[in-house]
Amino acid sequence: MFRILLVEDDEKIRTIVADMLRKWQYKVLEVTAFDGLMDEFAAFEPHLVLLDINLPVMDGFYWCQQIRAVSKVPIIFLSSRNQNMDVIMAINMGGDDFVQKPFDLGVLVAKVSALLRRNYTYQDEQLQLAHRELTLNLSNSSVQVGEQSAELSRNEFIVLQAMLRSRGKIVSREELMQALWNDEQFIDDNTLTVNVNRLRRKIAMLGLEDYIVTRKGMGYLVE
Repeated sequence: MFRILLVEDDEKIRTIVADMLRKWQYKVLEVTAFDGLMDEFAAFEPHLVLLDINLPVMDGFYWCQQIRAVSKVPIIFLSSRNQNMDVIMAINMGGDDFVQKPFDLGVLVAKVSALLRRNYTYQDEQLQLAHRELTLNLSNSSVQVGEQSAELSRNEFIVLQAMLRSRGKIVSREELMQALWNDEQFIDDNTLTVNVNRLRRKIAMLGLEDYIVTRKGMGYLVE
């Protein structure tokens, strides 16, 4: 689920935009403490920022500079300003797009979707493996089903990754033991069985029973 940081001081606009984005299955954090924006940004780690220009304390241009000092996250400016110089300044400050108020919600969602697709489709293929309702996060060795997640051990992570990369095909026990082997420890048949069983239990606890299928005498697969 993509995370969007919404920085808008008009409560009515903020609520309408947030509700629409959530209907499209985005996770939205509405900023209301405008002097602590960077703390919210660091904690939430958004995939995209919707940033108003006219804000209390410091304006959107200032916060865009602060974000750009630490991140390349896509930024869409929202503003009632309509001067060309404002648009030019927004882009020069590091903004990726500019949406003038009042705006059509459908157009805003389309711009958000397009920016996310351009910036993350390739990276997501590298950082995640997904099959059916399950997602394996390669960056932190966690597995997720819906809103629930679980941390995997090194061996569990390697086993599930091998199966997901060959989903629909049988992965032999020999292939898995070879993937698990390292310079410090040789993985035997019993150790593999223990790890597969632990992995099955963790996935089952997330709500997916029988996700890993055994093919007796051949190996395992996820269908």
